[in-house]
Amino acid sequence: MEDGHLILIAGALLAAGIAASLLAGRLRLPSLVLFLGVGMAVGTDGLGWVDFADYELARDIGIVALALILFEGGLTAGFGEIRPVLKNVVSLALFGTLITAGICGLVATWLFDFSLLEGLLLGAIISSTDGAAIFALLRGSSLKKKLGRTLEGEAGMNDPIAVLLVVGFIDWIEKPDYGLVDMAGLFVTEVGIGAVVGVVVGVGAARLFQRFQLATPGLYPVASIATAALAFGAASSLHGSGFLAVYLAGLALGSAHIPGKQTITTFHQGMAWIAQLTMFLALGLLVFPSHFGEVWLEGTILALALCFIARPVAAFVASGPGFGVADRVVLGWAGLRGAVPVVLATFPVIAGVEHSSEFFEIVFFAVLLSTVLQGSTFEAVARRLGATTARSPLLTSALTETGTIRQLGADSVEYEVLPDDAIVGLRIRDLELPREAVVNVIVRRGQAVPPRGSTKIADGDRLHVLIRREALPVMQELTERWHSGPIGPRPRPRRIPEGHAPVFHVRPWEESWGNPMTVTEVAGREVVERLRTRRDVPGSLVLLDDGYFAVTGPVMALGREQLLSQWVRRRARAARSDSERAWWEEVLGALAL
Repeated sequence: MEDGHLILIAGALLAAGIAASLLAGRLRLPSLVLFLGVGMAVGTDGLGWVDFADYELARDIGIVALALILFEGGLTAGFGEIRPVLKNVVSLALFGTLITAGICGLVATWLFDFSLLEGLLLGAIISSTDGAAIFALLRGSSLKKKLGRTLEGEAGMNDPIAVLLVVGFIDWIEKPDYGLVDMAGLFVTEVGIGAVVGVVVGVGAARLFQRFQLATPGLYPVASIATAALAFGAASSLHGSGFLAVYLAGLALGSAHIPGKQTITTFHQGMAWIAQLTMFLALGLLVFPSHFGEVWLEGTILALALCFIARPVAAFVASGPGFGVADRVVLGWAGLRGAVPVVLATFPVIAGVEHSSEFFEIVFFAVLLSTVLQGSTFEAVARRLGATTARSPLLTSALTETGTIRQLGADSVEYEVLPDDAIVGLRIRDLELPREAVVNVIVRRGQAVPPRGSTKIADGDRLHVLIRREALPVMQELTERWHSGPIGPRPRPRRIPEGHAPVFHVRPWEESWGNPMTVTEVAGREVVERLRTRRDVPGSLVLLDDGYFAVTGPVMALGREQLLSQWVRRRARAARSDSERAWWEEVLGALAL
């Protein structure tokens, strides 16, 4: 076939894969099911357009694709997101995979009349959840953050465990002197080397990214591809787990503040989609649907045992005490299979293990059935069990390229306003943003609205907040109050009648009084509301419990609106900079309300 024809076929298959992903969204099916369907449709047993039966090439395509997918998963998550659930992630990835493999292996031994080792090999092949399937599922889901991060981390870390189990059982079947001790040694060696290489390469790459500025933004994705290749290749060359190494390298790079990070992330998301499409199409081409008639009954029983027994038991046993019964049910139902087990099923075929071709057909059918069953019902099950939230977790905004912003120590955060949020109807100035944050744009009905302090917030708005990185933890707590309250102007305290001339104080701020931006008491009076926050220097305008107002900052002024306003006007006329003058004018506007 001419090169032009090959390129045309490749382009047509990728286009068909994209169309399949759009159709999958409408049908509420996992897109990987339709990707595999496209491969089967044009393969030898379908329309016959592409004749493909190369298991070794399919395995190589799968390994490269999985490496890219795992790297993108780690890069997108970052270690900061995985750290709070790390114990559960490791437990599910290790013990959950072992339990799933053991139960499925015993069921396969009984169903197909295999030897125990052959049954355990088949169980090991289908024991791993699929990173591509899980990542795609979670990005379209409103699952609670803790559950989502646990599933995402498990999907990245259990692939190496499943690979080691498959390789170990193949050696056990083929080598008479091989045993459990050898398998345990293989496991410790591969995981240890993979973990060390992944961390070293990832941390080293992050520091190089921070130290050296590349000539053009287009080189940053090239450098990140080099990071993934070095991590996987170095670990594999040292007889370690390349999959674990590439995922950890992605986590390390995703956790670091590096230039061009949004460009790198977007590039790898595209690469991961190409990898998924290529891998699923190749695996679809490799299968013969006409052979399903020989395994459909046993394959169905195995798939049901996987969905309703093996995975739920593994989730209940391996998940930690931080999860309730409903959460464990969701974790059990979210164990989507995908390309990983199908790729692993090529290993015994290439090694020439007895019944290996039957393994491939069984695994493909069981994976296809379990993925359709779980993937199409997962969101409904999670919602019924109360494991979803009204909003997606607070995300870094992709509205603009934020690489330069991150270099300068800031970030851009997006918040979607829902109908029952406490901030609906409030003004921008009532959001109680920290001094280190500002709303830089509101997206309303597809249009950008430049915000002012008086701009009212409406249902459906998307607030894009520019914030210094050190204030991000404060932002997380603040957005919870944006949703549930309390937030916004509070009823002003009743004025205490005066029996003498109105009080008015002006004096330099003393360090012993605390930070003028966060002070809770002024001149023995409690601060009940922070009306404005100064941005050029630490300071604020506050309302006190006796109805007085106070301006804090380099100078403290306390008094009633009229006297304080007169003083502020004089300060505005004598201001030495535009930023200072803007502050005094903002205070005047607030006092006039």
